[in-house]
Amino acid sequence: MQASRQFQIPILHVFLMMCLIALMAAPPADAKPRASNWFDDRAAARGGSPSIRIDLSEQRAYLYKGGKLVGVSRISSGKRGYSTSPGHFRVLSKHPYHRSSIYGSFVDRRTGRVVRSNVNTRKHRRPAGTVYRGAKMNNYIRFNGGIGLHASGHVPGYPASHGCVRMPPHMARKFYQHVRVGTPVRVTH
Repeated sequence: MQASRQFQIPILHVFLMMCLIALMAAPPADAKPRASNWFDDRAAARGGSPSIRIDLSEQRAYLYKGGKLVGVSRISSGKRGYSTSPGHFRVLSKHPYHRSSIYGSFVDRRTGRVVRSNVNTRKHRRPAGTVYRGAKMNNYIRFNGGIGLHASGHVPGYPASHGCVRMPPHMARKFYQHVRVGTPVRVTH
């Protein structure tokens, strides 16, 4: 009996330590996971006026319909030197297959092969025999001059763009589907 009792105490201690470590490592119940996206299609379909809030400090975009939150997306806003301006805006236009007029690649006119990528048409001269191909910005929702929300394959969750608000493609489609020209867009820190 004595030997089995000595064996049980260390197991109990190990179990309690593991529980304590798990509790300390768990995020608080009200924490919002940075990498998660969600969308409530049913609530969005019920209607109501849409609005968008972009939180630059959280690197998240929120879609509301009739004042009710129906979607949250991780984003990547403008990096240093290209910051996304805070303020109150409205959706100016929507373009499902938009391409950038400033950032993209120079491609060989005959073969279509990329000769130079990551170009800025304001800084780089087009090499002879090439054409400019703007970067894809599908599901583009323009709200501040040339700045807008759009789909991107590179959304690291920190400021990484040239001012636009990048979103994962599936979330950009959802936001695009549920907003219209004139929709309020509020950008905050």
